[in-house]
Amino acid sequence: MNDTMTAAVLMQFGAPSALEVRLDWPRPRPECDQVLVRVTAAAVNNTDIWTREGAYGRPEDPDALAGWLGDFAFPRIQGGDIAGVVVEVGADVSEEMLGRRVLVDPAIYGSDEDDAAPVGYLGSEADGGFAQYVAVDASHAHDVDVSPLSDTQLACLPVAFGTAMAMLDRANLRAGETVLVTGASGGVGLALVQLASALGAYVVAITSGSKGDAVMDAGASAVVNGDSNDVAGQVAAAVPDGLHMVADIAGGDGVATLMPLLRTGGRWVIAGAVAGPVIEFDLRRLYLHNVHLIGSSMHTRVHFRRLVDLARSGSLRPHISSTYALTDIAAAQEEFVARRHIGKIVLLPD
Repeated sequence: MNDTMTAAVLMQFGAPSALEVRLDWPRPRPECDQVLVRVTAAAVNNTDIWTREGAYGRPEDPDALAGWLGDFAFPRIQGGDIAGVVVEVGADVSEEMLGRRVLVDPAIYGSDEDDAAPVGYLGSEADGGFAQYVAVDASHAHDVDVSPLSDTQLACLPVAFGTAMAMLDRANLRAGETVLVTGASGGVGLALVQLASALGAYVVAITSGSKGDAVMDAGASAVVNGDSNDVAGQVAAAVPDGLHMVADIAGGDGVATLMPLLRTGGRWVIAGAVAGPVIEFDLRRLYLHNVHLIGSSMHTRVHFRRLVDLARSGSLRPHISSTYALTDIAAAQEEFVARRHIGKIVLLPD
């Protein structure tokens, strides 16, 4: 095995040119409790773009260049969605893992508790999967040899489906309830539609008109055209009795315009802000109607184990928009930012 590898390395905050494709980057070596994974597929996420741009801001300065947790160490290999094969194990890891196809949990947890919240993730606080190899904790490399899903499909799951599963769980979505999903044609959005539908919810999805069929195929009961000048009116017409819950990955002005459509005691869970992170809304809509506003960032160990079980059974249907060679990462991110895709864009290191 060579001591070097191909990797897309983020050298500073900025435009796509801040990513350097290196053919001679040092290959990581697994520590005593780690495994070395040969990456076969790694998907692109919003967090990759926001991290590259330093777009997370700081509490005292929303416009400051910062990573997810503020300070950020360069150089960094991004990429939280990782499927691959274990090719080397650390001293304290069973050799039975060698050759196993694995799905990697990208979260770095704050404690050993099952419900511990992530305090970092691969591609941000540690190197991720936009490379030929990545070293990860052995406990985070989940065996998916039995899964009928391809490696490309598996790579669509960790961030998008993990985020979606956590959102629905934290907001306690139940069968028979009505849920609105924003940004429904993206990776997390389609995952929300699929998982909420499987739970028995009535799913209303906001997306652009050209993507409606794909969102309906994922399990939506009704689709609202996000390009309309009256999105709130369309939602109100689709659910005249109001919404039990909103699963939001967009943020922006939609928070103010759509919150009045929640029933008393409704829940608004948010895990993204692609439409704008700094907003204004009428707090009276919140407290007068006992609305629960819930922030949800990534998943827990429990959520990820459920996701792995679904991956092994093949019951998930991730939608792949396109694939790119790792060396074409700039083009892949350009397509992602254009927001014309449906589902996930996946990088193939080999």
